[in-house]
Amino acid sequence: MKIEHIAIWVKDLETMKTFYQTYFGAVSNEKYHNPVKHFQSYFLSFENGCRLEIMNRPNLKESENSYDSQQFGIIHLAFSTGSKEKVDELTEILRKDGYTIAGEPRTTGDGYYESVILDPENNIIEITD
Repeated sequence: MKIEHIAIWVKDLETMKTFYQTYFGAVSNEKYHNPVKHFQSYFLSFENGCRLEIMNRPNLKESENSYDSQQFGIIHLAFSTGSKEKVDELTEILRKDGYTIAGEPRTTGDGYYESVILDPENNIIEITD
């Protein structure tokens, strides 16, 4: 059994699609649009077969989504780069491009070498080795 995909609501489909394509190698399908429900989405596919569905619909409520928030539910996405050097490299690219580095590269208590960044809508992304 495997996780087929994870879905997240986003404010700006195009910005989020471009972010995951640019920095994490996502490949997007064509935009799905249901005019009756005012729903739009993309499926973003990654090299290992995992997919992320980004969805948008008007009138969604804002929620607190920050690195320091303590709430139940899915809290982050983690992407494995394959090496410590690639973690460092991608972290520096994202820093240079103006993204928030919420946690500098380090070895965690559970043995991952990782950094933590925020995507354009403040979703927490772990970049691991």
